[in-house]
Amino acid sequence: MRLRSGAAIAALVMLSVAGCKQDTMGTGDSGPGATAGGGSGTGSGGGAALTAAESLTVKGRAPKTGYSRERFGAAWADTDSNSCDTRDDILKRDLKQVKFTDGDCKVSYGVLESDPYSGKEVIYKRGASLVDIDHLVALSDAWQKGAKYWDASKRIALANDPLNLLAAGASANRSKGDGDTATWVPPKAYRCTYVAAQVAVKKKYGLWVTSAEKAAMVKVLSTCSKQALPTGGNPTNAPARFHAN
Repeated sequence: MRLRSGAAIAALVMLSVAGCKQDTMGTGDSGPGATAGGGSGTGSGGGAALTAAESLTVKGRAPKTGYSRERFGAAWADTDSNSCDTRDDILKRDLKQVKFTDGDCKVSYGVLESDPYSGKEVIYKRGASLVDIDHLVALSDAWQKGAKYWDASKRIALANDPLNLLAAGASANRSKGDGDTATWVPPKAYRCTYVAAQVAVKKKYGLWVTSAEKAAMVKVLSTCSKQALPTGGNPTNAPARFHAN
């Protein structure tokens, strides 16, 4: 988070909840607010995120040697072939009051009503944006936890998968850097949703976690043990026409 449909998908459940114990994934099929996958526990999807976190493979962090953004292809490639780049697709999905420069693809204006990383309203204006599109699992983190061994098609898919992308205020997002759950989490109101989304991405793509990262994931999700696991997004291989260095 398909992405032509993303404009019709319900917005993420962000800060309208009181805290992690009430934090649930929203509706939709391809973003951090996607519908729950299967799992143990009571209720629909109950415990799925915690169960998935506990199942992740633990290994040490590999060297960052060889990493560059270009190893994941050109930024915001239209891997779902809807004639809109991935950045605009996510802006359409996550912003309100969206306006376009022409047609219904290039977003010129929108409102991030409640930034998941700060809780503040943030205005998006093309060319002077205070809104970033965050990779929930940072690409350099993914590189050090399995992606360096993938073929380019899978790396391109990860970089453009709506399941791994979220509109966020630029200031708060840049404080995150390429941190994993062990080194950075958002405020409590969005924390369970955020960690569940990271777990979903790592599970979908077969990325491993460090022992500290897994412990941090389990600690957060244990406070919201019925947290659902988002599903959906794009295939884990990009179309053959896309290439990466």
